[in-house]
Amino acid sequence: MTAEPLEKTLFTIVSDCLTGLGYDLVRLKFSPAKHRATLQIMAEPSDGRRMSVEDCANISRNLAPVLEVADPIATAYNLEVSSPGIDRPLTKAEDFTRFQGLEAKLTLKLPHEGRKRFQGIIGAAADTAHITIKQDDTLLTFAFADISDAKLVLTDALLKTATWN
Repeated sequence: MTAEPLEKTLFTIVSDCLTGLGYDLVRLKFSPAKHRATLQIMAEPSDGRRMSVEDCANISRNLAPVLEVADPIATAYNLEVSSPGIDRPLTKAEDFTRFQGLEAKLTLKLPHEGRKRFQGIIGAAADTAHITIKQDDTLLTFAFADISDAKLVLTDALLKTATWN
């Protein structure tokens, strides 16, 4: 099984399980290795509350048997479950709407005006296919599909939005 179909299969299995448990899948990463592969799951509660260690344990306890039965990974692997953290990755177009007004770092798949990396304040976008950031005094718009990696930047503004329960 090639990596792309395996990741799609894993995404379906994991996201369905998490949805049933009351969580959203933020990111899934499978890293094959010579001796032992790793399946990293980053999740958050669907109700918007802060992710706890107990949430990670709950996901791991419930997801491990589902993966065991489905058996999509042919080799031994480690299952790692974590919170996205405060400076979380932005993996869906909706994340840019949710975190509008906060600072983010973006890496593009291909250079834009000779650069792949940008950092700025997330602005309002006309649609979910595009995101906008304000860098210095320049408004930049990128197709969401052109972004290879994005995450929030740890700033005072981000810290003010955090709920510390």
